Amino acid sequence: MPRVLSESDVADFRERLCAAAERLFAEKGPDAVTMRQLASALGVSPMTPYRYFRDKDDILAAVRTNGFNRFAEALEKARDGARSPRAKGAAVGEAYIDFAFEHPHTYKLMFDLNQPTGGDYPELVEAAGRAHETMTAWVKDLVTGGDLQGDADEIGTMYWAATHGAIVLEMSGKLPEGAARSLADRMGSTLARGLRPGA
Repeated sequence: MPRVLSESDVADFRERLCAAAERLFAEKGPDAVTMRQLASALGVSPMTPYRYFRDKDDILAAVRTNGFNRFAEALEKARDGARSPRAKGAAVGEAYIDFAFEHPHTYKLMFDLNQPTGGDYPELVEAAGRAHETMTAWVKDLVTGGDLQGDADEIGTMYWAATHGAIVLEMSGKLPEGAARSLADRMGSTLARGLRPGA
């Protein structure tokens, strides 16, 4: 008779499976990875992963959810650790780039062009929303303090798009190593000048 799994047993296996999946997805691409390969990577029977996830898409959604939450935590910590609104913005920008290059496989999976239908994975939608909020919270600080003017959500999205674009260009070899950080900093300064009251 199979052993009854505790909640911690289930959580531990799901975490190990997601870690293996993240590595294999990064090496081979999500479409090339099978449930059998994932099971083999963990040394379990081919049917074992199905006790914890419906299918590969379910695992990929869990990996992305975990990634977005870790990303958001890093940015929230950076914002909370800075004092002034401008310092918060700078800290969040640094934390963003640090996360992307310290966890490139996670970052690429989070923003892969092939994304699941949102309604199928509410936890993923929530995690992505949390990440989006981290990209606007520090902008709201600046708008409230009178340093910037405009819609905080739209400005946050502009900063996000600019930073993400620089990171992806460097990751794909279109920019030299280290260029994303300096380019994102210059783009941020340029945006800030244009968004200051009276500019």
